[in-house]
Amino acid sequence: MGCCVLVLIAVGVPRVALALLYFNGYATRAYQTQLWPLLGFLLMPWTTIAYAVCQNEMGGVNGWGVALLILGVALDLGTNGSASRAKPRRAT
Repeated sequence: MGCCVLVLIAVGVPRVALALLYFNGYATRAYQTQLWPLLGFLLMPWTTIAYAVCQNEMGGVNGWGVALLILGVALDLGTNGSASRAKPRRAT
């Protein structure tokens, strides 16, 4: 039971942070359309946040921005992978 709560927190926290970044205008400065933040909210929130930070604070994806973006992808893959492992398996 405790593992399920941890998975829900790990999946929910970046989406809350991304929603806050979107509503205060930080994410809208990084993206020209509303499609990419919406897709990022649904599929890869850590990567979307990392890209917004790269664009706003580092002037684009270069240098340390690449490392930050790779970290965002790794966090997304880690949280999505752990969520799929936490699913109960049916015996066949």
